[in-house]
Amino acid sequence: MDNDLKSITEKIIQFRDARQWGQYHDPKNLSQALGIEAAELQEIFLWKTPEESRNLSQKDISRVSEEIADIFIYLNYLCHEFKIDLFDATLKKIEKNAVKYPIGKSKGSNKKYNEL
Repeated sequence: MDNDLKSITEKIIQFRDARQWGQYHDPKNLSQALGIEAAELQEIFLWKTPEESRNLSQKDISRVSEEIADIFIYLNYLCHEFKIDLFDATLKKIEKNAVKYPIGKSKGSNKKYNEL
């Protein structure tokens, strides 16, 4: 089984299209679904200490995995809608962040770029 981004995106779109769900996947609803799935991921960590959040049960890790997959799927739907290459967009964002957060100023700091 291929493990590259293009291949998995094609599988995601084929799954959706086989069920004729594309009609419901406008950008507004996709962005809302993405936010809802992110909230479901956050719910797993709600009220846990930082230490507890790093030491989840296997059941919770499984839930985290499923929510991350849901987030990834909706993100791919949005990218497909706008013909955004997720791989390319990510590389460009890393480059942009490298300028905003130079190592000399940001290493070990949690300050936002405009506070460095």
